[in-house]
Amino acid sequence: MDTTTLAAFLAVDLLLVFTPGADSAYAISAGLRERSVVPAVAGLVAGHAAYALVAVAGLAMVVASSPAALTALTVAGAGYLLWLGWGVLRQPAVPIAAKSADTSRAQAVLKGFGISGLNPKALLLYFSLFPQFLDTTGGWPVAAQTELLSTVHVTACSVVYLTVGILARTVLKTRPSAARIVTRISGAMMITIGTFLLVERLTG
Repeated sequence: MDTTTLAAFLAVDLLLVFTPGADSAYAISAGLRERSVVPAVAGLVAGHAAYALVAVAGLAMVVASSPAALTALTVAGAGYLLWLGWGVLRQPAVPIAAKSADTSRAQAVLKGFGISGLNPKALLLYFSLFPQFLDTTGGWPVAAQTELLSTVHVTACSVVYLTVGILARTVLKTRPSAARIVTRISGAMMITIGTFLLVERLTG
């Protein structure tokens, strides 16, 4: 895999990671609610890393070739987004009350893992985008190429989501009304994305 291909993948990957979605919404929520955004981001990254292991093992092709498996995963992810979005709308984050509402580190990690692990965007990234950058005729084994792309993606997720969480805390900490608006928008985004994916998958 040459540097041009790797640079092209990084550019496309960053665009996808920066696109607002469930992961970034959770990073914002964690930045407002928790003492530290690190556990939440660690959970998000762990979910992407789990997909990376699947992709490296070559199972991505198996799932991608099975419409039933892809439908089941997408519906599960959409349902989870709807549930999370409704929860955020019911209880928007308030920075002043963040300490009293703080969850345990383990809960933050598990919730982050569930969000990214059931995120259809991550699913489609590995199963649809990766194959476009793999060279089956070169000297690199496909597994090694997939591992490199996965490492780049997981690193990008770590940097972006950590930055988003920290910015949410520093910028919105003294602006409770703005924080409520941002978290309600995040919750609405989760519900919108979940509904769209659910309708598209079940009616497509």
